[in-house]
Amino acid sequence: MTDGPWGSRDGRVADAPVVATAVPASSPGAPSIDKGQSLPWAIASTVLLGGFLWLMSGSWVVAVAAIFGLFVHEYGHVLAMNRLGMGPAKIYIIPFLGGLARGQRNPVSEWHGVLVALAGPAFGLLAILPVVGLWLATGDDAWMLGAFFIAMINLVNLAPAPPLDGSKALGPVLARIDPLVEKAALIAIGGLAVWWGVSTGRWILAVFLGIAILGSLRRGAWRPGEKTLSWPEAGRSLILFLITGAACAAAALGVLMPLAEGTTPERISGALDIAARFIGFDR
Repeated sequence: MTDGPWGSRDGRVADAPVVATAVPASSPGAPSIDKGQSLPWAIASTVLLGGFLWLMSGSWVVAVAAIFGLFVHEYGHVLAMNRLGMGPAKIYIIPFLGGLARGQRNPVSEWHGVLVALAGPAFGLLAILPVVGLWLATGDDAWMLGAFFIAMINLVNLAPAPPLDGSKALGPVLARIDPLVEKAALIAIGGLAVWWGVSTGRWILAVFLGIAILGSLRRGAWRPGEKTLSWPEAGRSLILFLITGAACAAAALGVLMPLAEGTTPERISGALDIAARFIGFDR
C-alpha cells in the first residue's frame, strides 16, 4: 500500500465531490483515519475527467494541462493541511467535476481554514510554469491555452460560492461582521454562479453548485467548533484573498497575451476576448 496523498489500495471512495477545493473531515462519527481513494478508482476517475476535458476543449493538450494543474492545486491544499496539523491529507479525483483534498480533522481555527483554502489557488499557479515551458519548446499554442485553463481553475475556485475555496476564504471574513451577512452573501453569489452555469451551458457545474448551496442551507452551522477570526486575522484574510485573486487573474491574462497580435494594448484586448469566450460571454 502507498501512503501518499492519493490514498491506499484498500481505501474508500469519498462521499461528497467538490471542484478543486479543500474539505476537512468534519462529520460526527467519521473514521479517525481516512485512507483515501482506492488506486484503481483514482486512475479511472482521472481518465474519465481527462476524457471529459478533452471532449469539452477539443484538445488533448488542454486536457493534460488541466489535469496537471488540478493535481498541483489540490497538492497545495494537502501541503497546508499537513503543515497545520490536519493531515495526513488525501486527494480525491471526481469524474466530470474536478477534485478535492480531505484532511483527517478540522482546522483548529478559521484562520487556519483560510490558509488551507487559499493554499490551493496560490500553489496551483506554479503548474503554469512547466506548461509555458512546453509552449516555448514546441511552439504549440494549445499549451498556452492549457496554461490559461490552469489559471482559470484557480481563479474560478476563488469565487465565494459554496463549496468553492473562495467561500472558505472570504466566508469567515463576512461572518466576522455577522453570520447572516456571510450566509446571505454566499447564497447570493452561489445563485449567480448557478445562473452562469445554466446560461453558458455548463449544466454539470450548475447542478453541482445548486446541490452544494442547498446542502449548505440544510447543514445550518458553516464551520462548527472552530475559533473565529479576530479582526486583525479578518484583515489579513481579506488581503491574502485579494492578492491571490489578482495573481490568478494576472496569470490568466498574461498567458493569453502572446496569442494575440499587435501592440500591448491590442494584445490585452485580444487576451480579454479569448477569456470572455472561455467564460461564455463574448465581448
